[in-house]
Amino acid sequence: MKPILIDAHEDIAYSAITFDRDYSKSADSIRQIEQFSQVPQRNGQAMLGFPDWQTANVGIIFSTIFIMPKKYRAGEWEKVAYKNFDEAKKLTQNQIDFYHRLEDKYPDKFIIIKNQKQYFHHWENLNNPNITSNPVGLILLLEGAEGIKHPKEIEEWYSMGLRLIGPAWAGGKYCGGMYEPGRFTNEGKLLLETMLDLNIGLDLAHMSEQSAFQALDIFDGAVFCSHANAKSLLKDISGDRHLSDQLIHRIAERNGVIGLMPYNKFLWPDWTNMHPRDKVTLEHYTNHIDHICQLTGSSQHVAIGTDFDGGFGYPDVPLELNTIACLPKLGDVLASRGYNKNEIDSIFSLNWKRILDRIFSV
Repeated sequence: MKPILIDAHEDIAYSAITFDRDYSKSADSIRQIEQFSQVPQRNGQAMLGFPDWQTANVGIIFSTIFIMPKKYRAGEWEKVAYKNFDEAKKLTQNQIDFYHRLEDKYPDKFIIIKNQKQYFHHWENLNNPNITSNPVGLILLLEGAEGIKHPKEIEEWYSMGLRLIGPAWAGGKYCGGMYEPGRFTNEGKLLLETMLDLNIGLDLAHMSEQSAFQALDIFDGAVFCSHANAKSLLKDISGDRHLSDQLIHRIAERNGVIGLMPYNKFLWPDWTNMHPRDKVTLEHYTNHIDHICQLTGSSQHVAIGTDFDGGFGYPDVPLELNTIACLPKLGDVLASRGYNKNEIDSIFSLNWKRILDRIFSV
């Protein structure tokens, strides 16, 4: 039996709303629909779809609610870009509503996990060999909190299923981000306090390093980074999009977990899809996994956060991957590097489960 896979970052709502993708279909079906459109040039060919999640044994996805300031959008076609708070809040609400519609329309395929009972029941079903098809568990992750006017409003979003928050994308009123560096503001500190009260997990992805270190010092709840790679292996990449060894150490000290991205540009910075596909393989991806394991002395702090269909897709992925259905091949590469079954299971799902156990502890 394939290991259960938890993917800590998929921009399902963004891609469905922006490109009209129907994720009840297979990635191949979506590709056929889009083959004569501009979508593959803008977002890559689709990597995701319900049949592909089933093939890969994907049990849980951290499903993002992502919005961006208009000044950073890639083009007029972007449908989740905002110019003011009112637009940011509306776009945030639209994506939460999308996930609820998805669950209502396809209850056999998708379930939003909101409480401990649902979470435990879902995990039991995933481990039941007599159940051959389970819905994918969606845990809502806010990627950038600019749609929240005041931290106390998080209680409203929590009632709608929000369980994970990354305060920054570009950076803004709560803390510094990858484009706009800085520290946590007073509002940002109140945001962390409110998250702690509600037991919401903190995603460090896209934060400025200054803000990330600050958060690790002042936030006592569950911490993780949903999708980033090891900065020390990316010699030509600057800025705070990826994690320094010092920050990786600090996340591990907090018993946190880092989801790594199988995106060629973040594995070999010179990559373009004009290169032969064998230039980047799962060996390159495994180098980042192994780096964190060696650095922290454990396989307990690294996992998977693909970011598939969130600005890239096929062919900008390692050679062995066509859709997410191929991701279990990573297990063979890890085994060839000397990782045992327990370590592979930890990387595929159990490390993320440790974070989720804490979030759904009440």
